[in-house]
Amino acid sequence: MPPNFDFVDWWNKESHRGTPVVVKMENPNWSMLELESPKTSFAPSEKDKGKNAKQLTWVLLLKAHRAAGCVAWMALGLWTVLNAIKKRLILKQDVATQSDKGHKGKLYKFITGFLTFAVCMLVFEIAAHLMGWHFSRPQFHIPSTLSFQSLLQTVYQTWVWVRLKYIAPPLQMLADGCIVLFLIQSADRVILCLGCAWIKIKDLKPIPKKETLESDDAENPYSAYPMVLLQIPMCNEREVYEQSISAVCQIEWPRDRMLVQVLDDSDDEDTQMLIKAEVQKWHMKGINIIYRHRLIRTGYKAGNLKSAMNCDYVKDYEYVTIFDADFQPKSDFLKRTIPHFTDQPELALVQSRWTFVNRDENLLTRLQNINLSFHFEVEQQVNGIFINFFGFNGTAGVWRIKALEDSGGWLERTTVEDMDVAVRAHLKGWKFIFLNDVECLCELPESYETYRKQQHRWHSGPMQLFRLCLPDIITSKISLWKKGNLVFLFFLLRKLILPFYSFTLFCIILPLTMFVPEAQLPAWVVCYIPAIMSFLNVFPAPKSFPFLVPYLLFENTMSVTKFNAMISGLFQMSSSYEWVVTKKSGRASETDLASLVEKESPQPPTLRHNRGTSESGLDVLAKLKEQQPPAPVVVKKKVNRLYRKELALAFLLLTAAARSLLSAQGVHFYFLLFQGVSFLVVGLDLIGEQAS
Repeated sequence: MPPNFDFVDWWNKESHRGTPVVVKMENPNWSMLELESPKTSFAPSEKDKGKNAKQLTWVLLLKAHRAAGCVAWMALGLWTVLNAIKKRLILKQDVATQSDKGHKGKLYKFITGFLTFAVCMLVFEIAAHLMGWHFSRPQFHIPSTLSFQSLLQTVYQTWVWVRLKYIAPPLQMLADGCIVLFLIQSADRVILCLGCAWIKIKDLKPIPKKETLESDDAENPYSAYPMVLLQIPMCNEREVYEQSISAVCQIEWPRDRMLVQVLDDSDDEDTQMLIKAEVQKWHMKGINIIYRHRLIRTGYKAGNLKSAMNCDYVKDYEYVTIFDADFQPKSDFLKRTIPHFTDQPELALVQSRWTFVNRDENLLTRLQNINLSFHFEVEQQVNGIFINFFGFNGTAGVWRIKALEDSGGWLERTTVEDMDVAVRAHLKGWKFIFLNDVECLCELPESYETYRKQQHRWHSGPMQLFRLCLPDIITSKISLWKKGNLVFLFFLLRKLILPFYSFTLFCIILPLTMFVPEAQLPAWVVCYIPAIMSFLNVFPAPKSFPFLVPYLLFENTMSVTKFNAMISGLFQMSSSYEWVVTKKSGRASETDLASLVEKESPQPPTLRHNRGTSESGLDVLAKLKEQQPPAPVVVKKKVNRLYRKELALAFLLLTAAARSLLSAQGVHFYFLLFQGVSFLVVGLDLIGEQAS
């Protein structure tokens, strides 16, 4: 219905007559404007009533269409999950055998034991609920008549007494301890966000003392440009080697003052030939570039970088820049980073921000983008501005070679060599700068298998490093508050406590309290505080707000992987020393796609863009293949993996959700239900691309 204007009704009842108003306009097209009474100006007409009714009908139809679409989407999702359960769990179709031995570990055995207990207790509790066995003050009671029902009643009464007397108090104490850790970590997150807001309000950012390095000497304008070494470590990076070498070689810097090292650890001969041909192509274009290959691949990336820094010619260079094989720096990267070192002899590292070419590829990449956007926008920027220290991200950063050597260089003792050298440089008193406005394009893992292995390395390595660096931190000459920040915030709170309470509180204690209702978790711990923290995490990536709930559920789902990695690194288990190269898909930037179109179009070679893919490497590989007998074609079929720990936790949480219905715990039920479904989706490998 049209809006009801009370003022108009009053005016009509009083029979007022409007007074004409004449307004002179400077525009010659309008001479005067006459306004009649509100009765004629504002009163709705029959035509307007019909128009408003039609608009209301369209609004209702639109809302009904959206509701129907939402229901259809939920039904499709449920059907997908049920179909995956049938094919992958029951029929075992297109399911790969899990490569690791995680399903034989102690954590998996503990989860399956807990699941067995939960299922048995659910059956027992349902039977007791149907029988009406409710005891306000349970105590031992010997039945007068020995019958099966009286025996079960006695057993249930004894169980209630045992859980009230011996299980609930320590469980509540453990829950309270985890809640305290949760609140401390949440406070740290809020403080970081406040620091980021202060940086935005005050527009704080590192500013170089000299904007340009060009000298006033007309004959030699590049004399002030320092010697820079650019390293591209890679290992079997067939999908991305081309675009990374091309991007690095096109960085704007005097050619006689830069050297590109392609550090190839590939064990595939075809990939080696392709990379060599790409290096040769850019060498013929006048780029100072060399190819290095190690016959013995020891120390993984750290060993590769250490071997390259031992070359005799490195002493002629002042700075070294590292780019992983999937990174594509912009042409002005060095011009925006190197000037910050001018007149700052205590500066060791300038780190740039990562951006992702495939952040919208699937749900998994969108959720990763949320995490890494918060990491760079908030954590790295705040730590860089206020304390001049943060963990080196391993790539897209410029190091002062003197600082690198003073810190001990690259060491092969952990799987996080980047964090290792950053901590040692901090203990030596060197400072770091983070540039949030200098971006470097790269890729995100698109399959859950790849992402899971990457996260295992990222969370086991810091615990290895913490054990090794703790004596050096204690005996170092840095200030006491810097030692406290390094030990309690950098290592313990953000690397150990976070995965510990996430897994323990939401995956173990919460479902256990459903079977031991005497111990409780408040609703604000289960729902409200995690929602606020997720909101803060999503804030640096505002386009990802529609994925707020999936992000919250997925982070809790990843807690089992992070917890397992943290434990393996802390106790130096064999899995903590595993290094698996993150698989890339070779997603190209827009300029790469344009050059690819130009290459496929029938144009003369002179019109093709220099950033296009290399033809020389393909020609060499084709000639090599012609000389060899044809090999049998092996077609790799895409298959799925079953993640047993995630599936066991899914069934455990769903069982606990069913038990929560007996206690009428609404918020806990919905959280356990959706979290269980999230574990089920991940356990069935329904998130991200399939692993080949």
